[in-house]
Amino acid sequence: MKLTGVELRRITMPLVAPFRTSFGTATDRDVLLLRAVTDDAEGWGECVAMADPLYSSEYVDAAADVLRRFLIPALAAAERLDANAVAPTLARFHGHRMAKAALELAVLDAELRAAGRPLARELGAVHDRVPCGVSVGIMASVPELLDAVAGYLDQGYLRIKLKIEPGWDLEPVRAVRERFGDDLLLQVDANTAYTVADARHLARLDPFDLLLIEQPLDEEDVLGHARLAGLISTPVCLDESITSARAAADAITLGACSIVNVKPGRVGGYLEARRIHDVCQAHGIPVWCGGMLETGIGRAANVALAALPGFTLPGDTSASDRYFRTDITEPFVLDDGHLAVPTAPGIGVDPLPEELAAVTVSTEWITV
Repeated sequence: MKLTGVELRRITMPLVAPFRTSFGTATDRDVLLLRAVTDDAEGWGECVAMADPLYSSEYVDAAADVLRRFLIPALAAAERLDANAVAPTLARFHGHRMAKAALELAVLDAELRAAGRPLARELGAVHDRVPCGVSVGIMASVPELLDAVAGYLDQGYLRIKLKIEPGWDLEPVRAVRERFGDDLLLQVDANTAYTVADARHLARLDPFDLLLIEQPLDEEDVLGHARLAGLISTPVCLDESITSARAAADAITLGACSIVNVKPGRVGGYLEARRIHDVCQAHGIPVWCGGMLETGIGRAANVALAALPGFTLPGDTSASDRYFRTDITEPFVLDDGHLAVPTAPGIGVDPLPEELAAVTVSTEWITV
């Protein structure tokens, strides 16, 4: 393929309700979309960086800047353009995995659309639908939390993930377990809010038979996670610490985790995400697909990834209406706790022109 240009499009998506985690509260989603135009087709990518560098060092303005100044020009100068060439071409630029992932997805989508191949099949999917969990943010009170969980279970979600932080952990977990019973698939996500010194406190979560505790410690404290895993019986799952297949292999070897959350944006793209899946599968480590409040564009690609054989736990691939009243694509709708895997070429969905225009803040066309 020959790249002729890339459109950077900023959109703002209001959330149906504030979403609070240990690092802040979001009321809307500032999203950077990419449209890669080639001589054969065009493809879409979504950058999952947030407005502020809280979840990671990346943020939307920086992603747009590095794409504009470095990544897109480098890709345009490459002798060979296909999705597999994106990561090697951009490797000399350190970091910025979320920006790289968005560009790789846009190129991959264009490539697959031109070839008439769906992303799920390209990645190696074995399922035509995937089970869905839902992430529940930190609430103002336990009764509010219980009402929210009840509502999600009524909608059909198969697994509940509770965001936790110091001061909001034991009480909400106990309340949810007591209210909804031992059969509920329940896990917690700390988003790096604790230290190894909190091990005795975190061990008090063990009696609640959680599926896992996700990223309890700082993302760079892999050895601390290995130590913590030996002090608690709740399985430790890594999220922010897993930035590549190599990082996953190292964490598994060190005993820092027994489960891995795969987020394509965090690891530099869907091709690296597939490699992480393969590494974990080879070591008998279950994986699941995390979410970053994606629009239908990113959600479509996540659902395709979650259909691979090693994704044996329900992910955060929730329905569109979990976060947005109106999506920019045809909405993903929960069906008996599952989402259907797109089967059309590429990511399998297209932005709806009117819906996209309604939320667009700015566009920038970069000719190459």
